Amino acid sequence: MRSYEFHDAHIHLTNYIQRGTDVHHFVNMMGTTIGRATLFGIQLQQQWKWGNAGDFAPRYSLRTAAPVSDHSFTDAFIATAFRSLLPAQQARLDPMITGFNPADVEAADHIRRVLLTFPGVFSGIGNLTLHSDSASSTNGGKAASSVHPVLDRIFEVAAEAGLVVILHSDIDTPYPKADREPFAILQLKELFRRHPRTTIIWTHLGAGRLVRPLQEQAQLVDRVLSQPELRRLYFDISWDAVAKYGVATRENTARLADVVNRYPDRFLFGTGVVAPKSLEGITSVFHLYDPLWRLLTPDASHNVRLGNYERLFDGARREVRAWEKAQLRAARRASSAHSPEASIAT
Repeated sequence: MRSYEFHDAHIHLTNYIQRGTDVHHFVNMMGTTIGRATLFGIQLQQQWKWGNAGDFAPRYSLRTAAPVSDHSFTDAFIATAFRSLLPAQQARLDPMITGFNPADVEAADHIRRVLLTFPGVFSGIGNLTLHSDSASSTNGGKAASSVHPVLDRIFEVAAEAGLVVILHSDIDTPYPKADREPFAILQLKELFRRHPRTTIIWTHLGAGRLVRPLQEQAQLVDRVLSQPELRRLYFDISWDAVAKYGVATRENTARLADVVNRYPDRFLFGTGVVAPKSLEGITSVFHLYDPLWRLLTPDASHNVRLGNYERLFDGARREVRAWEKAQLRAARRASSAHSPEASIAT
């Protein structure tokens, strides 16, 4: 079996104006360095307002004050791009459903429709965004929270179908007060406890562009991972900003390495790159973590870079394909039972 450096558990094919990298170019770019990768766009469309941006397209949400809107077409775009690949190329990608508003009661039905419209394509849901310091303020107050009842429906359909949920939710607010518990921790833990059958990958260790890791971040992660009822919760260490925090000092790196070595089955590497233009632009994030890789045990390093991805997404592929087949068989039986021929026969 070919040995790759890593699988990428978090990468966006397109940006905030739904432009990005051709999927064939992306697979070629992966080469012999990246074995597999998730495949998803961005669920939000940034409005390109002349008064805010002029001739410069707002490819990132913080580059303009213009609002964003939901972009449900991203799922059809990703599915069509995936289906244009050869089977050997498809085997290296795990597309994710992301084109819905997680505060919309119809979100769970959207997920079911996407799976049955494009059977054989999707492995998960994500990047499912609850609170993001770089996008929440521009979406007109439409963001969901972890106490929103719609989230329960989404997590239920994920467990039912076997989908992996990649979840983005900042662990706290920008510039928080130092004398209180991070606001998201208690709410998110309750959400996760309500859905013990749902596989969840919490992105960026809970960090944001402005929401930086706390001094006790490693201890907070440790406390979450130590709870048996949250055994299907994982973290990814994606994004160059997170990598820079994680290796900023020897102490930071040692703390991160310690928690990863103690929970080697609960972390995945991802780059967090948006609309990648080159392999170097992707691997640069990987090499920011070189100080961390040197402190990990061989087993932990392999699991974070490769093994955990394979275990989670191989399992998701099997479960989702079985769910799709069962649903489509049931739909065919129901259709046959209500056909004119069936009525005449009875």
